[in-house]
Amino acid sequence: MDFNINEDLGDFFYDEPMLNHTSFCVGGPAKLLIKPKDEDSLVEIIKEIKRNNYKFYILGNCTNVIVKDNGFDGIIIKLKNKLRDIKKVGNTEIYAGAGVSLKKVSEFAMENSLTGLEFAHGIPGSLGGGVVMNAGAYDGEMKNVIKSVRLLDENLRIIELSGEDMSFSYRHSLVQERDLIVLGATFALSHGDKDEIKEKYEEFDRRRAEKQPLDKPSAGSTFKRPKGYFAGKLIDDSGLRGFTHNGAGISEKHCGFVVNKDNASAKDVLETIEIVQKVVQDKFGVKMEREVKIIGD
Repeated sequence: MDFNINEDLGDFFYDEPMLNHTSFCVGGPAKLLIKPKDEDSLVEIIKEIKRNNYKFYILGNCTNVIVKDNGFDGIIIKLKNKLRDIKKVGNTEIYAGAGVSLKKVSEFAMENSLTGLEFAHGIPGSLGGGVVMNAGAYDGEMKNVIKSVRLLDENLRIIELSGEDMSFSYRHSLVQERDLIVLGATFALSHGDKDEIKEKYEEFDRRRAEKQPLDKPSAGSTFKRPKGYFAGKLIDDSGLRGFTHNGAGISEKHCGFVVNKDNASAKDVLETIEIVQKVVQDKFGVKMEREVKIIGD
C-alpha cells in the first residue's frame, strides 16, 4: 500500500518491525511508522490520514501495547521524543507535550521544587499515554494533578478540556470514549522541598526494583485491578507464579506481570494472558480484564 502523506512532516519508516519499539519486545512490522517533527506536523499527518481513511494508531513509549506477530497493515505514529515541550506556565503549574516521558515531567517538577508528580516517576510511559489511561501508582493518579488537556478533536480542531471534563476514572479517560488525540497537558502542583521530593522518588524506585521484574521485557501490570481484589494475588493464589508458556510466562517476582522470558512471540504473550484469564475465572469466578492494548489484524 502506498500512503499519500507528505514525508517532510516527519521521519518515515516502512515495514518497521515493532518488536524494536515495544517494551514487550514482540510484534511484526507496521506498514509505516511515522515520527512527526512537531505538533503542527502531527496535526497535518492526522488530517492526511483521515482524508485518505487510513488505519492508524498513535503510541508514545510503546510500553502498554502488544503488536501481533503479523504486524499492523496501517500507520503507527510514535511520539516518543516528539512533542516534548516542557515548561512552567504558572507559579505551580507545568505544561508538557504528549511525547514527554512521565519520568521527565516528574523530574522537571522536582527541579522546580513542585510536588504532586512523585507517583509518576517510575511509570515508563509517555504523558499522552498516561492521560489516555489515567496512569497511576502508589496511590497517585493523573486525574489528581491534571488541570487541563490539550487535544485534537474529531473535527481536527485543537481544543482544551479541564481535568474535570476528562471523565477520568480507573485506567480510563474521555479519550477512550471519543476520537480524541492528546497533544499535551497542564499540571497543577504544589510547592515542595526538592530534597524531600527526591527522597520520595528514590523510595518509590527502590520499591519498584524490589517488587517488579524490571529485568524482563513486559508492559508493566498486565491486568486491571478487579473490583475487590488484587490481580497479582489472584494469579498467585491460582498457582500460576512462575508459570511458563513457550517464551512467555508469569513473573516469579510479581504475579501481576506477564513477561517475555525467552524470545517470546506476541502469540506466546497473548496465549499466556488468555490462560491466566481462564484459570482465574475457573478458580475464583473473577474476570481479569487486560490493561495492555493489542494492535494487529
